[in-house]
Amino acid sequence: MDIIVSQLMTGLSIASILMLVALGLAVIYGVTGVINLAHGEFVMLGAYAAWALQTEFGMGLLASLVPIFIIMAAVGWLVEVLVISRLYDRLLDTILATWGIGVMAQQVVRLAAGGELRYVQMPEPLSKSVTILGATDSAYRLFILFVALALFAVTWVIYRHTNFGLKLRAITQNRAVASSYGINASRIYRLTFAYGAGLAGLAGALVSPLKSVSPEMGTNYVVDAFMVVVLGGTQSLMGTLASSGILGELSGYLAFYSNDTIAKALVLLAIVVLIRFRPQGLFTARVRT
Repeated sequence: MDIIVSQLMTGLSIASILMLVALGLAVIYGVTGVINLAHGEFVMLGAYAAWALQTEFGMGLLASLVPIFIIMAAVGWLVEVLVISRLYDRLLDTILATWGIGVMAQQVVRLAAGGELRYVQMPEPLSKSVTILGATDSAYRLFILFVALALFAVTWVIYRHTNFGLKLRAITQNRAVASSYGINASRIYRLTFAYGAGLAGLAGALVSPLKSVSPEMGTNYVVDAFMVVVLGGTQSLMGTLASSGILGELSGYLAFYSNDTIAKALVLLAIVVLIRFRPQGLFTARVRT
């Protein structure tokens, strides 16, 4: 039983990190249709923000989460206003532009903070281990799982049960018709991009005590995020939740019997095979016409 619970907890730990990283990307891509290759750099900037606030201002990780969300939301807002807003409906241009933004972000961080690895201290109350049904897991990883589910719940409520969410869904279905009813699509897109960037920054801050912080750390995360979004369905928040759980448990199971590298390769292969036969992903959003 303890082995089963341990494997389940390992999978949930991986799934929670995948959910944190992918949620912001799912929001941005699902609403605006922008393939944001700079999403990993938003995660990286959030991690560096946590390091800077801790090093320069003595702020603990938990106390810095709200400022990091605000900072990264402002960064996302500026990126949308200055670059993305001029490139909607130009798929290749947005891919190249966001890739360029990501490269520039890496170089700016390397020049400002150096290229060496940085580390963020884990909150002391969460540095202990917790025993569940005979299996031991990190209290901090359980905290990340709780935060990931809480952020998903907040996003779901915003998307499904607020006036902003109603406008957002209207624009997603038909921007021209929504605009004819007086909905400001540009404002909705900017707020959505800012919210997605803020979520990415939170993801980076939360994983920073588990991973060393470096200018290149976002590269792996953006690949994982796209795998989650593609598998779950690009316009389905529930699909993002489900695919995070599926990929997390599958990765944990495969890594137990092989290693992390082989597990990731097998998971990627499985996704390629799946989208060959179901390109819309496992879940699709229902749209009334």
